[in-house]
Amino acid sequence: MARRGPAIPLINIAKDSRYLISEMACKSYAAVDGRQSDLAAFLLEAFSAHSATGGGKVTIRKLFDKASSEQKNKDRQAEFLYSVDDILDEEVESVGQINEKYESVVNLFEKARRGALKNTEYFLSMVNDLDIYVATSMRDRSDFRKMADFCEKVFRAPSLKRLSLRYFDPTVSAAEGHEDKGLIECLMVKSAKVLVYCAGSKDSFGKDAEAAMALSLGKPVIFYCDEDKRQRFFSEIHPLSRLIEFETGVAVGAMVTSSQDEVVALLGRIFENKMEYELKQRATGLRLVEKLTGCTVRLQTRNSLLRETFWNYYHKKV
Repeated sequence: MARRGPAIPLINIAKDSRYLISEMACKSYAAVDGRQSDLAAFLLEAFSAHSATGGGKVTIRKLFDKASSEQKNKDRQAEFLYSVDDILDEEVESVGQINEKYESVVNLFEKARRGALKNTEYFLSMVNDLDIYVATSMRDRSDFRKMADFCEKVFRAPSLKRLSLRYFDPTVSAAEGHEDKGLIECLMVKSAKVLVYCAGSKDSFGKDAEAAMALSLGKPVIFYCDEDKRQRFFSEIHPLSRLIEFETGVAVGAMVTSSQDEVVALLGRIFENKMEYELKQRATGLRLVEKLTGCTVRLQTRNSLLRETFWNYYHKKV
């Protein structure tokens, strides 16, 4: 790993602009066949309604508030609101100013998206060498900032520098559509040697499915959560923390931590073959426990009926 040298440099995307590469922003700004985007149409319609009731200076946020009370485009307002976060508190008093503010964000969106699409080409070109996949869900601008900071702190840590790690950073990658995005992410999970799962305030199907895929492939999986309650939930309660490697039938468990420094340490130990474990015997069976996090990564049940039924069936050809 150290001899292969650095990875292909990615296109830099400003942290504050990365939220614009999301599917929500893409759908909001999409202008099919040169037509006006749905977001632009919504803003102009909302301003027209404001003008009809007296007009005057108004913030973009207020236009959304008024449109919300009138139930206009209710099913897409959250998407539109997310996509104009940069200009929500800007004041406008004419159609020209609406167009000016909108264009300023469109320019940021197009620049960020071009960079993210190019980065995806780079990720695909290095898929055979991919070390780490980062699984997360980002629902707002702050989520993108937090993930960008996390990736920067962990993967640029001095102790990992000599390994020249190749990692899939979800904050700088985009696809032409959500179908392609799904295929790309499945390929990245399959190719990566390790998956790092970043828990947010809420769970999501996407990152849970990615973690399940990695565990089912027998890969090392690190769950990072930034609060102790969530750490206990993932290490002791969450059903995804232990699954079965499909090819062998061996039970595989995730390593759970609330420390970014421990994420760095675990990655270093994994790639330098310095992992440390303890074999523990409990009332329910044997446990192979990773020493740094205290998490069970392999297990053997003492339930003889379950054990015999499991192995009699697991390798049976059906």
